[in-house]
Amino acid sequence: MTRPEPVEQKYLYAIIGCSEPRAFQARGIGERGDPVHTINHGRLAAVVSDSACAEYDNSRRNMMAHTLVLEEVMEDFTLLPVRFGTVAPNAEAIGKQLLEARYSEFTHLLGQMENRVELGLKAFWYEGAVFEEVVAENPAIRDMRDRLEGQAPEKTYYERIRLGEAVEKALAGKRARDEEMILERIRPHVLKTRTNKTISERMVLNAAFLVDAGKEPEVDKAVRELDGACNDRLMFKYVGPVPPYNFVNIVVNWDVRGAA
Repeated sequence: MTRPEPVEQKYLYAIIGCSEPRAFQARGIGERGDPVHTINHGRLAAVVSDSACAEYDNSRRNMMAHTLVLEEVMEDFTLLPVRFGTVAPNAEAIGKQLLEARYSEFTHLLGQMENRVELGLKAFWYEGAVFEEVVAENPAIRDMRDRLEGQAPEKTYYERIRLGEAVEKALAGKRARDEEMILERIRPHVLKTRTNKTISERMVLNAAFLVDAGKEPEVDKAVRELDGACNDRLMFKYVGPVPPYNFVNIVVNWDVRGAA
C-alpha cells in the first residue's frame, strides 16, 4: 500500500492587504530555500513558504531569511509582522483559523499601520565619560574613591561594595534623565513610543517609534541634532524603517482539529 505524501507545513512571515495571489523573489527560511508566496482570503493574504519542520532556532541564518522576506514585502505593502518561528500545519489552517477568523482584526490593524513606519533608536554612554561625570557630580562618591586609592582590595572589600552601589544608583538616575532628554526631542514627531529594557550598563535608551511616513525626515533631523549635541558622551544607533515589530504582536495558536 502506497503511503500518501506528507502535507507540507507553512512558515508564516506576515499579513498583508492583497486580494490577488503574489510571489516574491526572496527565498524562504530553511535549507531548501522554498519560494515565498501568498495565501489569500478576501482582501487579506498571508505571506508564507513551505516548511519541512515545525520549529526553527533563532540562528543568524534563519533570522536573516525571515528579515529579508519582510524587507521585500515592505517595498510594496503595508504589513503586519508575525512572530518569528510561526509554522502553520497547512494552508487550510491559515485560510480558516487565521485570515477568516481574524479578518476584522487584521483589516483594522492594517488600517492603523497604513503609511506608517517603525524607527528604532538606541543610545549608549561612552564609558569613561559617564564615569567622570558621576564622580564630578557626586562629592561623596569622589571622596570614597579617593580614600580607596592605593589601598589593598582585600582590606577595603566592603567599602568598595558601597562605592559600587553608590555609583550604580547615580548611574540609574543619570540614565533616567538622559532617556527623558532624548525622548523629549523625539516625541513631538512620532505617533507612539515604546521603550524596551536596556540590555547593557552603557545602554541609556532602547526605544521604538511609530511614525507617519511623511514625518520620518523630522525624526531623522532630531536624531542628527541629538548626535551633534551629545557626541562627546552619547553614541546613537538609529535604524529604520522596519516592520512595526514593537506595535503589532500577532501570536497564533493552531487548532489541529480545524476549529477556529
